[in-house]
Amino acid sequence: MSQAIVNIDQLTSGMQEPVKRFVLRVQELAGSNCLAITSFGAIATPAFDPKKQLAKSVVILNNIDLPMLRELAKDGVKLGKAKIAAPLIMTPVYIEGSLDTFPLEFLEIQQCHLCLAGPDHFSDLSFDASHIRLQCERELKTILIAMRQGLLVAAGREKMFGTMESDIAERLMRTLRGLLWLHDQKDYLAAIQVVGHIEHETERSLPAIRGTLQDLRQHGWEDFMRLYEEIDGLKTIADKW
Repeated sequence: MSQAIVNIDQLTSGMQEPVKRFVLRVQELAGSNCLAITSFGAIATPAFDPKKQLAKSVVILNNIDLPMLRELAKDGVKLGKAKIAAPLIMTPVYIEGSLDTFPLEFLEIQQCHLCLAGPDHFSDLSFDASHIRLQCERELKTILIAMRQGLLVAAGREKMFGTMESDIAERLMRTLRGLLWLHDQKDYLAAIQVVGHIEHETERSLPAIRGTLQDLRQHGWEDFMRLYEEIDGLKTIADKW
């Protein structure tokens, strides 16, 4: 690929230089094996907050190169301080062969991404509705299993509930966006808008899920139970969509 960077100016001003250094470093290490680098998620929006979020990206290689990744890993601490997450590493063959296995993850990238270098490998992806629906159901069930397991691990330490909820929020939003995609909402929406649309489509209120996204206070047992009940209700709905 050409050692060029595009669309850096569309990133939040404070992240432009760190991301530029990251892209140049990947290009330096991977050389012509690097086909493209794409940011996705919050970093691709004006609302990105480096105090709360990490810049996510996908590095697309022609061939997986473990020694190169090992070298990039040496920059891990530096990248973390710059609020840049470890990138996802993919190849075009991997993307093409994984759309049925991880449709929600690829849909998440497709809906909100920015090409930093190289061609766009995500805009033209197409998804099978049955694959999206199945993963939505599976994700909701997996979240519920994790909540039950987390409750046991917490061993009565309610301060851990807030940590569990923050871990759940990202996976839950990915799943809710998948459910909306099944109802023809194909465009990216901010998290709170996603919840509003889900409430409208399911004709039910989801205050605990809203609280997980918005409320910074310490969440306790009652909050945990309400969140579990709401996700359990969505799991039943996903099974029918």
